[in-house]
Amino acid sequence: MKAFEIGKRDGFDALRATTRETPVAGPGQVLVAPRLVSLISRDLQFVRGTYGGVQPETRIPVSEGVGVVTAVGAGVTSVKVGERVVCGHFTSWIDGPFNPAVFGHDIGITHDGWLAETVVLPAAAVLPVPAALADEDVAGLASAGLTAWNALVEVCRVKPGELVLCLGTGGVALAALKLAKVLGARVAITSSSNAKLVIARELGADITINYRTHPQWAAELMAQTGGAGADIVIETGGQDTLGHSIAATAVNGRIVIIGVTPGQQPAVPDYVSFITRNITIRGIANGSRAMMSDLLRAVAANRITTTVSKTFGFAEAPEAYAYYAAANHVGKVMIRF
Repeated sequence: MKAFEIGKRDGFDALRATTRETPVAGPGQVLVAPRLVSLISRDLQFVRGTYGGVQPETRIPVSEGVGVVTAVGAGVTSVKVGERVVCGHFTSWIDGPFNPAVFGHDIGITHDGWLAETVVLPAAAVLPVPAALADEDVAGLASAGLTAWNALVEVCRVKPGELVLCLGTGGVALAALKLAKVLGARVAITSSSNAKLVIARELGADITINYRTHPQWAAELMAQTGGAGADIVIETGGQDTLGHSIAATAVNGRIVIIGVTPGQQPAVPDYVSFITRNITIRGIANGSRAMMSDLLRAVAANRITTTVSKTFGFAEAPEAYAYYAAANHVGKVMIRF
């Protein structure tokens, strides 16, 4: 089979095309032929060597995609050859509360990922895709979509009429925007690009703020909400935006910390606000198979589509990474097999 490996992890130029023996499905495993895969921020961090710890140069990257089962191992009865499937990247998190042990089997990081003509997955972790859903609408769910679902539904219990603040127009932010609107919430979104904010408005955002034009964007959000602020903040900006997020949060608001974006602010800013406004702050890491099953049903029932910026061919994987790294896109960057 053809595949890409991470190489020396000094940038996306280090990605190297290779050919390997096609793997064999062991007991409890399935082989999946990817049809469409989606890039996320940690894919870029991984090939740059800033995420994932020490891994072999032969590791196959990419954590989310959709594909067709081509073989099943002994004892597998939950899926069949020919079924289209997706899989959360924490394959051992089937149900129940988070446990740090899930980091031990992380597709595209600790184990080979989707950027190959065949990927080996635990059968217990994969989920069949409803026939009505297009590849484009499920290929990017395992990370960005599932994280947004966990944040809004499982952790924050979003209610109709609440205001959800999304930072930027990345994958998690856009997934949260679409889910929040389906669930009856209002959405505010930030960006440094007016063109991206126009797209966010078209996707349903109620409030848009350019943080270049308004460096104190939390104050601008407060002004536009009559001092009420955001009930839920999807905090994807890292340490450097946390102070603004706290300042933008409503009384009894919830802030969900997502991702490992580094920053220059080591201390927790405006510490007293956690008490005076009863703010809850919670870190999350993706979600379980049970959550993803609920997400798939919600996507199908509400006809939620994925915004795709650009799709590359498999041989163009390094170009897809470069396009993603330029950060001029709105929506998912995908690679088709």
